[in-house]
Amino acid sequence: MDPLPQETIRRKRDGQTLSPPEITRFIRGLTNGEVSEGQAAAFAMAVWFKGMSQAETVALTLAMRDSGAILDWRDLDRPVVDKHSTGGVGDNVSLALAPVAAACGLAVPMISGRGLGHTGGTLDKLESIAGYTIAPPEALFRRTVRETGCAIIGQTADLAPADRRLYAIRDVTATVDSLPLITASILSKKLAAGLNALVLDVKVGNGAFMTTMTEAETLARSLAGIAGGAGLAASALVTDMNQPLADAAGNAVEVASAIALLRGDETGTRLERTVITLAAEMILLAGLEMNSAAAAARARAALASGAAAEVFARMVHRLGGPPDLLERPEAHLPRAPAIRTVHASQSGYLSACDTRALGLAVIELGGGRTRPDQPIDHRVGFDRLPPLGTWVDKGTEIGRAHAASEAMADHAAERLAALYRISGEPPPPVAGVLAHITA
Repeated sequence: MDPLPQETIRRKRDGQTLSPPEITRFIRGLTNGEVSEGQAAAFAMAVWFKGMSQAETVALTLAMRDSGAILDWRDLDRPVVDKHSTGGVGDNVSLALAPVAAACGLAVPMISGRGLGHTGGTLDKLESIAGYTIAPPEALFRRTVRETGCAIIGQTADLAPADRRLYAIRDVTATVDSLPLITASILSKKLAAGLNALVLDVKVGNGAFMTTMTEAETLARSLAGIAGGAGLAASALVTDMNQPLADAAGNAVEVASAIALLRGDETGTRLERTVITLAAEMILLAGLEMNSAAAAARARAALASGAAAEVFARMVHRLGGPPDLLERPEAHLPRAPAIRTVHASQSGYLSACDTRALGLAVIELGGGRTRPDQPIDHRVGFDRLPPLGTWVDKGTEIGRAHAASEAMADHAAERLAALYRISGEPPPPVAGVLAHITA
């Protein structure tokens, strides 16, 4: 006889280890409605307090994966690989990374999400593009991946529905930051996407959810270990988020930044280095190259030759966007009615940035949400942001604020200027990858 949901909750509340069948039954009940919202909330809180072993977390991940459809890509003649980022400010990597990886011979069916907290969301950025559909029919999604090598869309209703229901409950019960629940939520969706391999980009710093290396490495080990336990080849890179990753933070402005990278206008930037590093890791995991130098060279060639740009253009057009977005982004991306240049208040090096506050400033402009049902203004944000370590003279441009009104632009410009610290000494250099963790 199957245990009652309340018995499963009691056992976890008391710190006992749940068996895989017991976890599977509970998640099945969550999916079909036999488990109530109150019971799901109690379960989440019990896990938050008592944690889960690796075996329990693997079982939870697989149960949530199996709660809906699982994509099958066996008809493709290339490895199926994806990347997941834990979220940051100015993190538009996916927009360029998926086409680079596809141009290198991978298939990238990228299931992305919306903004969370102070961080931006890939889907919100893509909705800046006129006509682009983030929820295509499955046939169109599959055809786009088959014909172009990649497609970036949102989670469909039949992929890991248990995760969608449990996450909504966690969001309102202060249980989002449970390591086993975070891990199972991320990986269940990726496993349902039918991947052969997964690269995890775990951000750390004042603009990330994980603000210390200890927190970031703990999450990275959990993600890589549980992925391996679930049969998915994976590795996790811990990367810096103490400044915006791109030179923009917002939605349309980040799309414009990614297009500039694909067109060859952002060479030598932190964004380019991050895209190459992650693409190389995807190539290595897929077995297309045998060492990181060869993998990175392959990724650079795809970017420098324009092959990645062509993939991006085809993907956008197949999914309803304009065919000439790369050639004329200004014609298809919305432009804010008020734009203010922000000037340095003194001479010196840009030595620090309050990156979390920068993300919150985008939300205050209307570029993010304070409620799940809230519409956003894709036009607003900040761009032309120089990297830390840049020497600026007093009066030098250190960014632009894009806003819906003149008054909002003035306020945002003042806010941006206050978020950077300028000093007489440059900040210490930061490695591109702070830690590399494999399953």
